[in-house]
Amino acid sequence: MEKAKKKTLNQRINVIRASVMGANDGILSIAGIVIGVAGASASNFAIFISGIAGMIAGTVSMTMGEYTSVSTEKDSQRHAILHEKYALKTNYKGECDAIRNKYLKTGMKRSLADQAVKEMMSKEPLVSAVRERYGFDINDFTSPYAAAIASMISFPTGSILPLASIGLAPMHLRIIDTFLAVIIALAITGYIAAIISNARRFHSLMRNVISGTLTMIVTYIIGRLL
Repeated sequence: MEKAKKKTLNQRINVIRASVMGANDGILSIAGIVIGVAGASASNFAIFISGIAGMIAGTVSMTMGEYTSVSTEKDSQRHAILHEKYALKTNYKGECDAIRNKYLKTGMKRSLADQAVKEMMSKEPLVSAVRERYGFDINDFTSPYAAAIASMISFPTGSILPLASIGLAPMHLRIIDTFLAVIIALAITGYIAAIISNARRFHSLMRNVISGTLTMIVTYIIGRLL
């Protein structure tokens, strides 16, 4: 019996990405709901029920959204592989020429480009051609099930923070306590997301914090007006 293949680094990163974004959305979505309801009602029961309903709806939405998104990407990649397999079978030289021209456009010398294409296409022509023509590795698919499960777990996990903050804090402090707890949590998830995507840390952190702050302010104002 063959051992299950270990996930590649890219596959693990995509699962982590889904987890971080799921937790981030759980924090922000439920914070917006409970703070909005708190602005409209003093009833802890109404706030709790609204938060739970939002958590369930958000979990289902995030799970199905990740599954659909990754499945669509995987279907597109499979179509590209079939197309390239047919192209190699019917016009092998043309595909080699296309890859060679790609290298030449980068300024690579003709002799070096010829050697690179020859070596690549002599070992795994389909893998090499798909990577060079479409920009992905045919052995590195992201599982839609793994992404969906990651979101299904992380969204309600993130939702617990605003629910607990607004439910456990004293009545006169529940809004400010929830606000501060959510801002700190969003700063953390924004920073982690920046590390995963190799983006600017401070920029990503501030963008997450500002969007969360605006969401909570708007929902609270609407709740108060209603």
